[in-house]
Amino acid sequence: MNFTVTSRGRQFDRLALMYLGDVEVFRTSTAEPTVNGIVWTYVKEMQQYDALWKVNQKILFDLGNLVDSTYTGIYNTSLTAIFFTIPDSPPTADEILPISAMQSAHNQGSVFSVPGQNASVSYTLPQNVNRAVVSLQACGQGTEEFWYTNTFTSEENTFAATTGALYGGSPWREVQLLIDGQLAGVSWPFPVIFTGGIVPGLWRPIVGIDAFDLREHEIDISPFLPVLLDGNPHSFEIRVASLGDDGSGQATLVETPGSYWLVSGKIFLFLDTAGHVTTGSKPTIEAPVPSFTLSSTVTQNAAGENETLTYSLSVSRQLSITSTIHTSSGSQAVSWIQDLTYSNFNALTAQGLTQTTTQSTKGSDHSSSGYLNTYNYPISVTSSYSVSSSGALSINGSLSHGLDFNVYGPSIMPSGIQTFNITSPSIFSIAGKPVPQEIQLPNNIPVFSGALLSTTQTGDAVYYSSKNGSYSYGTTEQDFVFQGAQVGNGVGYELYSRHVKAVNASVVEDEERLAGRSFGVGTGNPGLGVELQSGLGDSVRAILGRGPGGLRGGGGEWEGGEVGRAGDGDAWDGKLRN
Repeated sequence: MNFTVTSRGRQFDRLALMYLGDVEVFRTSTAEPTVNGIVWTYVKEMQQYDALWKVNQKILFDLGNLVDSTYTGIYNTSLTAIFFTIPDSPPTADEILPISAMQSAHNQGSVFSVPGQNASVSYTLPQNVNRAVVSLQACGQGTEEFWYTNTFTSEENTFAATTGALYGGSPWREVQLLIDGQLAGVSWPFPVIFTGGIVPGLWRPIVGIDAFDLREHEIDISPFLPVLLDGNPHSFEIRVASLGDDGSGQATLVETPGSYWLVSGKIFLFLDTAGHVTTGSKPTIEAPVPSFTLSSTVTQNAAGENETLTYSLSVSRQLSITSTIHTSSGSQAVSWIQDLTYSNFNALTAQGLTQTTTQSTKGSDHSSSGYLNTYNYPISVTSSYSVSSSGALSINGSLSHGLDFNVYGPSIMPSGIQTFNITSPSIFSIAGKPVPQEIQLPNNIPVFSGALLSTTQTGDAVYYSSKNGSYSYGTTEQDFVFQGAQVGNGVGYELYSRHVKAVNASVVEDEERLAGRSFGVGTGNPGLGVELQSGLGDSVRAILGRGPGGLRGGGGEWEGGEVGRAGDGDAWDGKLRN
């Protein structure tokens, strides 16, 4: 699927969702246009939806946008599907069922919004299923877009008397899948940063990791098949949990987050021979409550006002679900095992004018099918802001953000390893014209059972806004490495890598390697920064995504109007988020 977009003018990043009927198949976001206009293309593998493509579908593409005299950027989009055959392609699901609001009959998107909606569906499944996997899609919006910077509920009002209240619920979130009310698996979300987050100058033209294709999480529910295939309806529900605390270091799991999360899911069913009925034992579920360790400290200045807030949180969870199923091929033990750890440290100083966030999420998911997924989501963000006596606003920000995502075995979502049978990439020159490169991969590349992806972004940027205009300058670098691997040998074979550096909206370094062959891409000189519209809002904390309160700092108030969250709810004037 080729998704190409052009836009010109002033506009903020918007979330976009593509559906085949009631099934969400693509969640993306937009880049922010410039006065001279931008264009981008994203290509997504859609092989996992073969069962849907084989029948007539209503295609819905939901991109909420606001266009008026201020927000002038219109997104002109095109979706192009290319169908082709691949030799020895892996098997795909025979049926795909949505966990969604099912609004396609009304020509509306089917994503659930929680809290506010019960994200639950009920199905009577065909009785010859021999494997079932659920994929979960979830991302925070509104007050939950920067959930990893939120504080504990007991500390929300630490700076209420000075720079304003903070968002609470803790900096930890858990997306849960429940079957008939029983926990079937979890996803600890990746902290996506949309184009414009933290400081605008970070994202010209490099975009945040996964911002153009929000990653889904797989949960193998095969251990539940003996219960699910009894000929009766069963419920599938998605919840988003946060953390409540008593202010004394004690925490409890809270099954409602702040406002709001957009969630959906899919049930991928693999069928046995027609007429066979899969049976087996009821699942044994070991899912103790997560272990929480938390602390927070507040210090005061000479005037008796709260000056600093530091808080830390560590979480761990283990989950194991096992059963035995009887298929036409015989009896087999099936299992789904997850092991996750999380740590977060936040420090707010200068009455919240400076915030540093350091977080790590690590996990492993293992299915008896042979599927194994290990992942690590490190992020470190620092931002500080000030307002002068004349009302000028300045923000300094730095970022280190990473994703390590390793997949072995029969994943539902394409891991990328399949494309290394035959490949003919195109390298783009600085002028944007494609330069085809026909590349013959070496014959000695082995057949891989695993895909190892590792990417890291680092950057620093500055934003300045006054009555005379707004500007943002920044430098961002990204390194991306993709390797093939085989189970057991622990050795990765580098298939593709890329290093890109952008300075003040211009790419100054771009080097690619494919199967050991290097390709330097033409680059330009450092730009002069990005001119932006002035922000509008009397609550810089709200603009930064840190809370609803007002700002007192530097002897003056930031002049502007109300902070807006138009369209999909994640746009605001100035784009000064985090």
